[in-house]
Amino acid sequence: MAIITLTTDFGTKDHFVGAIKGTIYRELEDAKIVDISHNISPFNIQECAYILKNSYKAFPEGTIHIVGVDSEPTTENKHLAVLVDGHYFIAANNGVISLITASIKPDKVVEIKIPNPAHGSFPVLDVFVQVACHIARGGTLDVVGKNFNELRELKEFSPRITNDGKTIVGSVIYIDNYGNVISNIQRSLFDAYRAGRKFELQARNKRLYEVHNKYSDIINFELEPQSRKGPGDLLALFNSAGYIELAIYKSDLNTVGGASSLLGLNYRDTIIVNFL
Repeated sequence: MAIITLTTDFGTKDHFVGAIKGTIYRELEDAKIVDISHNISPFNIQECAYILKNSYKAFPEGTIHIVGVDSEPTTENKHLAVLVDGHYFIAANNGVISLITASIKPDKVVEIKIPNPAHGSFPVLDVFVQVACHIARGGTLDVVGKNFNELRELKEFSPRITNDGKTIVGSVIYIDNYGNVISNIQRSLFDAYRAGRKFELQARNKRLYEVHNKYSDIINFELEPQSRKGPGDLLALFNSAGYIELAIYKSDLNTVGGASSLLGLNYRDTIIVNFL
């Protein structure tokens, strides 16, 4: 039996997640359900895409991913089922799929057309679960929909190259549980334009001149402890997903604060790299 994952902005206070799981189990008693996250910020497509893009590859091929963010259907937000990179995604055409598949061409995309669909306020339960269970039973996408080639793209989330290649203007796409700030500037883009030059990373009134590979790289262990950088100091690094991230070493967002609160950075705020 295929794995079915759930990624939503429903939270865990209400009945939504329980109803989804119960319905899947009613249809497939031996289903394997995995929660990726139910704490996506409401309607935040970029945040949803970041989490999905950096988690789905850890699952085996054939996994079915239900995406319950901004899922109410409209003429501009059609329901889709997508096969890409060996995985199935069931989501609305709100841009989340195009952000996941920016560098991978989908094998198949269909607009979901199931018989007698419910037209209520809970389409993840009424539509997405039906499609997921159909696929999990070995069903094909051709049965649940018709071919679709108008994936909505959200290009405004891409970094901009300015100043004749001397500047990358990025933005904040995600803030994690530690208050670490993740930009949309990927290491591959940074390396492509750096060309061996020194650089300045600018966020609000802070300037950084080094990007580390792990958090503890900020510490020079050759120095005496009292002379080292350490907990409470700001650093930049290429995180495990390959994006430039700003962090306060060993911070706690709920007590002393994290990079987001201490630098005053929020979703879609600007982060700039200037090559010198």
